[in-house]
Amino acid sequence: MNSHPKQRVASRTSVGMVLLLVPLFSSGCGPDPRAGRSFGPTKLPPAYPAAHDVSLDPQLRAEADVELQKDLRASSPELRAHAIEAVQETAGTSHTSEIIAALADPDPLVRYAAGLAAGELRLSGAHDQFLKMLDDTDAAVRVIAHFDLHRIGDYRYSHELEKLSRDPEARVRGTAAMVLGMLEDHSALKVLEGMRHDSHPAVRQEAAEAMWRLGSEEGLRDLIGWSVSGYQDDQKVALLALAAPHNRNVIQHVRAKLVTEVPEVNLVAARAMGMLGCDEGFGVALGGMTSHDPRERVLAALALGAIGRSDAQDPLGKLLADPSADVRIAAAQAILELKHSFHSDCKRPSV
Repeated sequence: MNSHPKQRVASRTSVGMVLLLVPLFSSGCGPDPRAGRSFGPTKLPPAYPAAHDVSLDPQLRAEADVELQKDLRASSPELRAHAIEAVQETAGTSHTSEIIAALADPDPLVRYAAGLAAGELRLSGAHDQFLKMLDDTDAAVRVIAHFDLHRIGDYRYSHELEKLSRDPEARVRGTAAMVLGMLEDHSALKVLEGMRHDSHPAVRQEAAEAMWRLGSEEGLRDLIGWSVSGYQDDQKVALLALAAPHNRNVIQHVRAKLVTEVPEVNLVAARAMGMLGCDEGFGVALGGMTSHDPRERVLAALALGAIGRSDAQDPLGKLLADPSADVRIAAAQAILELKHSFHSDCKRPSV
């Protein structure tokens, strides 16, 4: 296995930088005793004000873009990768040259993120670079190259994804499952069905997410199971995967995770609710912004961006000056995701 840890980059779940700090393939840690089901009286998420539409501040948006431009050139490969994911989710086509240049970055994590961004944005001008990536030194990047070529209409190598789904390396199998779900081809369900029983749990997660993206009820059931796992990382991954297809049938299940004993789970649930068109996690996100833990501030910013309320500009502007670069990137992405006019697609639950 390659030495660098491939992190679970969330650009693929409609969420760039979904979980910046959650490894996709690692030995993991013990279950968090706070992460399972909770019993007792039903809890409600923190109260939050009704949405108040305000004009988007062009100066704040310009500052957010400057932050991302800076981080695209950061010395840290992790920051460069996070910045690529952020520009993909916001103004990707205006950063085409930076994304294409990053396909040749010396670090495989950055090439991986750039490959996902280029494929999602269908950057056909990078066709020659995609062909070169088929021979990349990193196995996961090679899988992404197959995805990229398929997305721009070069299907000569697409059939190899089925072979890659049986690769000896779990990281390769997981990446193959991920892109099979992103290709919007329902014929991939046959391959993914077999991957539901993979020996590696992360591959099984990727297969479930990919199947749910393609409308499979089996994938949905698997993700619901992961969302009540004793491991909080499983819960966070599953919640975002549940929301990724924007299918509102899962909203009640996601809503319940706004009030667990684990702040990170609550914040990810707030983001997932935003992806589903609801602002019920707005109070959760505002609370997370003041956390001493930069991971929680990152997740809070991303939740506010997914919710999209323009009245989040002031708190996000403060996070744009955060001492943590990861937090600043998340805040910049969120600022560029805000909408001038917010409309919630869900009714607040009765108290």
